[in-house]
Amino acid sequence: MTSEVSESTPTPTLEMVAARAGVSRATASRVVNGSPKVTPEVAEAVRAAIDALNYVPNRAARSLASRRTQMIALVIPESTAMVFADPFFASIVQGIAMYLAETEYTLNMLIAVESKPDKTRQYLISGNVDGALIVSHHSGDHSYAHLEKSLPVVFAGRPLLPDAQGGSYFVGVDDIAGERIAVEHLIGRGRRSVAAIAGPQDMPPGVDRLEGWRRAVQDRGLDETLVEFGDFTPASGADAMRRLLDRGIPIDAVVVANDQMAMGAYTTLRERGLRIPEDVAVVGFDDNYFGLTASPPLTTVHQPSVELGRAMAEVLVKIIEGHPVDQVTILPTELVVRESS
Repeated sequence: MTSEVSESTPTPTLEMVAARAGVSRATASRVVNGSPKVTPEVAEAVRAAIDALNYVPNRAARSLASRRTQMIALVIPESTAMVFADPFFASIVQGIAMYLAETEYTLNMLIAVESKPDKTRQYLISGNVDGALIVSHHSGDHSYAHLEKSLPVVFAGRPLLPDAQGGSYFVGVDDIAGERIAVEHLIGRGRRSVAAIAGPQDMPPGVDRLEGWRRAVQDRGLDETLVEFGDFTPASGADAMRRLLDRGIPIDAVVVANDQMAMGAYTTLRERGLRIPEDVAVVGFDDNYFGLTASPPLTTVHQPSVELGRAMAEVLVKIIEGHPVDQVTILPTELVVRESS
């Protein structure tokens, strides 16, 4: 014997939720949209009705009404290999996702180097997202320079893009102060020839961390020519360390613009028979698993990457929703002293 099933079950509507909860449609709508303008008792009654009816808000209709997509793009203008090899990006994504989990926005990640920049820019300005987070931007990439004229944008670090610095929103860490603290720590340990392995000079962290090192050595009257450059990868750190040593100038310490390049410097120092920290002390920047698993453990400048991602997402959501927000948000850094210095 076959049981009969009704041919159609009506799709739960907001009106049905309101009726079950004993409130007006407007009140039910406020609860669905997360408005604080309802009492906890009413909110609980509406949520119970939603659960009982298995009501799903009509996101498409709400998007039409608000002209919002509830989508936020995270744009990383790097290669896929770089993104998945660098723990900095994972931490940023974690922070963004943690914040957006408490909102109605969904994250859409674009690894922009894997497509044409114009294609990415066109996607962003064509109404597909409500705003964009730009991480790891380069001064030579002009595709994001005028993006803010079309949609809300928040940069990670001060933008180096043409025409983008004056009115841009950005969240960053105090890279200059962090690198100065690293140099002063080494000098306090008796080091007098402090070299630098700097990052790319078309990126804010590369520029500002080098500036921090330069100011610190100038203040102490030390040699400010002891600098080589890398691209934030371990191999480039090894090559830069090799070039520094090949100059033949005694070096007893080196500050490195990120932990990955510091690991490359470790490799070269060992190849040359130099001990860390007895012969050359090493300080990195980031405080990620590269430094934690190094031997000896790496002294490094901690930057709060998860908090950076969370703050970027919070600033962008506030801009989208019309709430007041500071144009510039700077998070502090701190030195984590381990055995390499």
